[in-house]
Amino acid sequence: MNLYTRILMTLSAAVMAVLGIGITFLPQELLAHVGAPAEGTVVLVMQMLGALYLGFAALNWMNRGSHLGGVYGRPITLANFVAFAVAAVALLKGAIAVQFPLEVTAMAAIYSVFGVWFGLVLFTHPASDSRKGAVG
Repeated sequence: MNLYTRILMTLSAAVMAVLGIGITFLPQELLAHVGAPAEGTVVLVMQMLGALYLGFAALNWMNRGSHLGGVYGRPITLANFVAFAVAAVALLKGAIAVQFPLEVTAMAAIYSVFGVWFGLVLFTHPASDSRKGAVG
């Protein structure tokens, strides 16, 4: 296990847990903050989004001690890379095109960092302590 992947999984689990709890239990308040209508269907979709964040948080938390990178933990790493990278692109596109609040720009930066970090873990070979003593 690499210390950096453990930190990555712990931090991403914490960020997703905070977002998941907030979106699940405060959807009307968050919608009002961004100026969106807090109607029934929109609130339901927000709560479903919060459930997805909580699920990802649990997945990352439970796998924070696992080997990631290369072929190890590839499905978990790929899922996180796609989630963070796609969201980062959408947030950056929105932040550039429209005058969004500072919170959106901050989220774009956070998602970009996680997207790049998961991309590095996904597309690089994991450092293995067991290979240091290997002959050949």
